[in-house]
Amino acid sequence: MTEFISLMDIDDESTGGGDTSKPLSKPIINNPKNVATAKAAPWVEKYRPQSLADVAAHRDIVDTIDRLTNENRLPHLLLYGPPGTGKTSTILAVARKLYGAQFHNMILELNASDDRGIDVVRQQIQDFASTQSFSFGAKASVKLVLLDEADAMTKDAQFALRRVIEKYTKNTRFALIGNNVNKIIPALQSRCTRFRFAPLDSVHVTERLKHVIKAEGLDVSENGLAALVRLSNGDMRKALNILQSTHMASQKITEEEVYLCTGNPLPKDIEKISHTLLNESFSKSFKEISDMKGRKGLALIDIIREVTMFVFKIKMPAKVRVQLINDLADIEYRLTFGCNDKLQLGSLIASFTKARSSLVAAA
Repeated sequence: MTEFISLMDIDDESTGGGDTSKPLSKPIINNPKNVATAKAAPWVEKYRPQSLADVAAHRDIVDTIDRLTNENRLPHLLLYGPPGTGKTSTILAVARKLYGAQFHNMILELNASDDRGIDVVRQQIQDFASTQSFSFGAKASVKLVLLDEADAMTKDAQFALRRVIEKYTKNTRFALIGNNVNKIIPALQSRCTRFRFAPLDSVHVTERLKHVIKAEGLDVSENGLAALVRLSNGDMRKALNILQSTHMASQKITEEEVYLCTGNPLPKDIEKISHTLLNESFSKSFKEISDMKGRKGLALIDIIREVTMFVFKIKMPAKVRVQLINDLADIEYRLTFGCNDKLQLGSLIASFTKARSSLVAAA
């Protein structure tokens, strides 16, 4: 019997009873996979502004909303403008200010990926808006319904929402966010205070990118930073996505690396293409541009957009420039419908050949 007990004692020590459970929990907390997941988080979410003070631009709009929030006079809001300009971040920062860390319990957030037909307005939104929230703070006495990409809602849903907004104004505020304000019915627009978020200025984009570069310890050249700002076109989300993807591809972020990562034609390539279009014959231009497209993997629509900006810098008579820009716009329009690339390249060269003839005649 004593032998049996000793065997059990040995068994207990080897398998580990209650005492050995504590050291086993440490590797789970310090799991390298969890650390890697945190490092691989999208920078768009990692560096999303947490407060109204952190929002990069539109200080006049942000200060107005901040003042209305402080005075407990927040109206229904309609924020519209291009993507990546801080609309959703501003509203989420307002929600954090009103409700603190548990703001998700006090807001109903719906976007284009959710079903937002007339049934959702009548049931889900109305049920959320009709319930009274209990809070000891005056500021947190109202709830918030956040409708992201409201311009994608059906007309019937928008008409149903109109009455819901009026009925539950006492205890609920609605924040509508969209890119195209013309797709939101006038009845909804008139019930909200409208704020337009314009594309971010290059100064604000540069400041925010420098903050991220410093926080991440990146090696970015001045030309590389300028290329990031140029390609973002005032879209902060796009700028951060390009920065992160370029960093994954290369440790040193230069102008060339940024353009290669995004697939956009390099400025020197555009200069070469423009020189060819303005000086070479039709057949030679067609061959050289076709070779460059194939060798560097350039898209004709990107070439046309960059060449258009180059045309604005060239000195030429206004009449010739107007006709050339009009021809380039027609080619881009046809390319968006999937027309043949070779035919449209021929049309591009023909437009420049015609412009050259007009320049010679004008001289």
